Amino acid sequence: MLYTHTRRFMLFALLGALATSSQAQSLQAGDLSSLVTESSSAEILQQQGRVNAPVSRNSTTRHSGPRPFGANLFDGGFSNDREDGINPGYVIQPGDQVAVRVWGAIEFNEALTVDARGNIFIPKVGPVMVGGVPNRNLNTRVTQAVSSVFTDNVRVYTSLNGAQPVAVFVTGFVPQPGRFSGIPSNSALHFIDQAGGIDVERGSYRDIAVMRNGKMLENIDLYQFMTKGILPTLQFQDGDTIVVGVRNSVVSVTGDVANSAVFELREDTAIGQELTEQALIKPDVSYVAISGIRESKPFSVYLPLEEFNRYPLHNGDAVKFSADQHDTIIVVEVEGAHLGPSTYAVPRDTRLQEVLDYIAVDPALADVGALSLRRKSVAVRQKQALDESLGRLESRYLTASSNTDAEARIRAQEAKLVSEFVARARQAVPSGRLVVASNGTVADILLQQGDTISIPRRSDSVLLSGEIFATQAILYRESFRARDYISLAGGFTDQAEKRRLVVIHANGEVTTDKNPLVRPGDEVIVMPKVPTKNLQLASILADILYKVAIATSVAMNI
Repeated sequence: MLYTHTRRFMLFALLGALATSSQAQSLQAGDLSSLVTESSSAEILQQQGRVNAPVSRNSTTRHSGPRPFGANLFDGGFSNDREDGINPGYVIQPGDQVAVRVWGAIEFNEALTVDARGNIFIPKVGPVMVGGVPNRNLNTRVTQAVSSVFTDNVRVYTSLNGAQPVAVFVTGFVPQPGRFSGIPSNSALHFIDQAGGIDVERGSYRDIAVMRNGKMLENIDLYQFMTKGILPTLQFQDGDTIVVGVRNSVVSVTGDVANSAVFELREDTAIGQELTEQALIKPDVSYVAISGIRESKPFSVYLPLEEFNRYPLHNGDAVKFSADQHDTIIVVEVEGAHLGPSTYAVPRDTRLQEVLDYIAVDPALADVGALSLRRKSVAVRQKQALDESLGRLESRYLTASSNTDAEARIRAQEAKLVSEFVARARQAVPSGRLVVASNGTVADILLQQGDTISIPRRSDSVLLSGEIFATQAILYRESFRARDYISLAGGFTDQAEKRRLVVIHANGEVTTDKNPLVRPGDEVIVMPKVPTKNLQLASILADILYKVAIATSVAMNI
């Protein structure tokens, strides 16, 4: 035991690695003529002046803040697909091209066009009805027709060469309503994407109607596609209309979630559970903040996650998921000369000396009087202080103007020196060392999550580094100071800054002086000179060098 007292607490050693959708109004193709802008394109239908060119992504409505859930569907992917329409489920219709080859009793090899009645005409056989036949059954239908005339020694092979292009209207809440080209087996997403996607401020992702001859053919909810991969299979016809409805109630979601977005509700209201599933909350989320309007007045509430899942949400609500949980147990690690476990789980109000009661050490090997802490928050502050100093250095010397050519040349040299120095200095990783032991007494400080208790091994040597001829460890001598050890290591180099030496003591304390006192286990660091005649620049560089040395125990060169 290192220290004892009467407070009792539980300590566990951890061994090893610890809407209702609105019905679309009936629309006739002729009713949309005012929405269609005729234009030419390389596409067949565009050449005929029947469809619009696809809308540029730049025409999409700009939107600040979280995007609607699903907005990335229309970032330019679906309008560029190259489907040929000859999938097995494709239903043949007038205008399609069918390749027919017959050999044996007769010889025939031509590409035939399906006429307005759905027939293809094969000489000596006559018309064969293929309209409405799925592509997978095409060969069987033609074979049956040929075999009914030529019963022996005849073979038939058919294939669908390509689908007749169609022009589909896209209207409603899209950035650029119009009439766009495709093939019958293209998805609704293909045509909506050509119209610029869905208007992020007004359009619905959950109420998309496909109309044919004034009647609704299908109602599409894209949330089903985005979350479950479900998208109705349609075969479009020339003149079909896709109507993107008006956006229903929405809820904005931020915080500790994977999907930070604006979610549209299927009904006017919804319970929190629905939103929890769509937002993909992080595992440690425990509370949810809700703000909005209730009865024409501002409203806010802060709920546990379990209660939120049953809570009703309304249009315009803003929801923020938070990992707002205060752990009752924190994890503390031990490194250096100690015996037993290296990781401990302790109550969050535990102090250092309470943990030390449970850490076994060998007094002959462990230098308990030089104990220190490594704390993440200290390392962060050290890094911030260093970055701020480097930022001031850059802003002062990389943006300064020059009055003469000679001064400009000097400035250029200094700028190069500063740039190279800053790049290296930014790579320094502070240790976050916190001095807790002095003169044999250890401060009884409150521990934090992630603290590392460092117990150094007793040492009879002094380490020397930096601008000396021989970087080495020298046995401790009671009457020697820093310069005495430097003399034993061959003395200073020509680049050494001799006026101010740095001694980092075993307990983390730092002494800077012309010739500091040295104790067993200390490290003597000799800093380099700053190679500039600019006194102000030299002072700033020297200050940063010392900050790096103290935070990392490393003498950085310029």
